[in-house]
Amino acid sequence: MVRAKTWILKKHFEGFPKQSDFELKVAELPPLKDGEVLLEAVFLSVDPYLRPYSKIKMKEGDKVIGSQVAKVLESKNPSYPVGSYIVAQSGWTTHFISDGKDLSLMPPSWPKNLSRSLALGTVGMPGLTAYFALSEICRLKPGEIIMINAAAGAVGTVAGQLAKLKGCKVVGCAGSEEKVAFLKKLGFDEVFNYKTVGSLAEALKKASPEGYDCYFDNVGGAFSTVVLNQMRKFGRIAVCGMISLYNDKEPQQGPYIQWPILMNQLCMEGFLVQRWENRKEEGLNALLKLVVEGKLKCPEHITEGFDNMPAAFMGMLKGENTGKAIVKA
Repeated sequence: MVRAKTWILKKHFEGFPKQSDFELKVAELPPLKDGEVLLEAVFLSVDPYLRPYSKIKMKEGDKVIGSQVAKVLESKNPSYPVGSYIVAQSGWTTHFISDGKDLSLMPPSWPKNLSRSLALGTVGMPGLTAYFALSEICRLKPGEIIMINAAAGAVGTVAGQLAKLKGCKVVGCAGSEEKVAFLKKLGFDEVFNYKTVGSLAEALKKASPEGYDCYFDNVGGAFSTVVLNQMRKFGRIAVCGMISLYNDKEPQQGPYIQWPILMNQLCMEGFLVQRWENRKEEGLNALLKLVVEGKLKCPEHITEGFDNMPAAFMGMLKGENTGKAIVKA
């Protein structure tokens, strides 16, 4: 019998998540039935979306949601032979049984020199988020100026590099000098540490005196209020996330945003990457091609050990990661 270790949500988060909000359980899995496969986690993803989605999609006692790259250990389903690798929304667990309907088979042609963890990052959901947001929401054109906050995260690092490949000026911000230096190595034109600048408005103005055509917003809150007032006419804002608000016990009260939107005729649109599910293969192929050609770097922050899933998740929310936060099982 295979024993599966699974993290469950013991208690809904109140404010910033705590270790005591999680509980590790162990259970024996049953023998396979016809059409089923047994899988073992290789890499697991920790993502910001878990924080706001936890109360929407989870009850106390449920397995923590999330994606992973897993290897087929045993199979009674010809579509998933033993030894193949898949990506699945199977949650925080070391082993699981599937009927195959919720699995995405990784291509056998996956380059041997690329870690399969990239299927959870640059060549996965975060990469697709950046890819489609820039093309469909921001509608970037060569020569335009884009601002990206949380730029050293999983989505921000990809968005910045893709924008540079499109011939744009890219301004980013992050929360440490090490991340600032890293983003400059990735090719960002201007980067600043939002924690140390005296005035966010002045830092944005200095980075781009002429303003911004596009704003890729991962943070929300007061930061976005400042950026909106520096947008150029007909600017586009892609609302990808609002990590500055996720852990608030009481909703922040912000200023009204209609004035800058109206006067500069801005287009502000929220999105979920699932909107382009029918174009997923197109996006993944394009991203993988750029990675193989060396045009897209893939920073990762790897935490060793499945038992450290909660710590990795909380560290990611604190901004401890540069690039995609991954747990190696």
